[in-house]
Amino acid sequence: MSLLERLFSIPAIRKAIWQLWYPFLTRRLRGEEVLFLNYAFETDPPVGLRLDEADEANRGCIQLYHHVASQVDLKGKTVLEVSCGHGGGASWITRTMQPAAYTGLDLNPTGIRFCQRRHVVPGLSFQQGDAQRLSFPNASLDAVINVEASHCYPDFPGFLAEVARVLKSGGHFLYADFRFEADIAEWEADIAAASLQVVQTRIINPEVLRGMDMNARRSQELIVQRLPGFLHALGRDFAGIPGSRVYEALRAGELSYRSWCFRKL
Repeated sequence: MSLLERLFSIPAIRKAIWQLWYPFLTRRLRGEEVLFLNYAFETDPPVGLRLDEADEANRGCIQLYHHVASQVDLKGKTVLEVSCGHGGGASWITRTMQPAAYTGLDLNPTGIRFCQRRHVVPGLSFQQGDAQRLSFPNASLDAVINVEASHCYPDFPGFLAEVARVLKSGGHFLYADFRFEADIAEWEADIAAASLQVVQTRIINPEVLRGMDMNARRSQELIVQRLPGFLHALGRDFAGIPGSRVYEALRAGELSYRSWCFRKL
């Protein structure tokens, strides 16, 4: 195990690293219109999702959000996205799935300021906040969305408890993330212990790999142009570029990427 991997195994240090990394990344990508920080999704044959011309450059990332969010009908619902990144998914869902209100929440204050400037959409708002301490009343939300972020959280069971707390009875948690092989059993046990009913789940390794391939060229160009050389390897992992540790682990089955739909009873 590398030094970085050992550090990431300590919850407090892991959270501190991400608190530094995301604002740094937002500042380095200023002016590049990077609206998504998640991996991507593509089927064989292709999804063929209808997109506006302005959204086409982000097709792979949007298709991952579509795969997760379209598991239930969000029209007229009150929705929270935890760890919304640069807000591209929040904007697309609000514009196309017509929730009554959609809040994008993220720990990164620099990212939230970017979202507030960039995504001016009726019904959409952004606020800075902690996934482990959601600032929403009990039973106040119809749906919570979380895409590719929970592996950063120091207390995943605590996060699930917060999701269950803020959801109304019958509300849904729409979720996607990954874990390396050594962490899968604990991940599954935490999910089984949560007070949420599994409606459906799916392993999406092949679809995410195709999405990574779609985004590889643009991601590599951004890494070379915007990150200092000593961070290129971390940037390639973060972007899932072919040949990176994350990409190869996903291809070999040493990393599992999954999606879920949960319902609060």
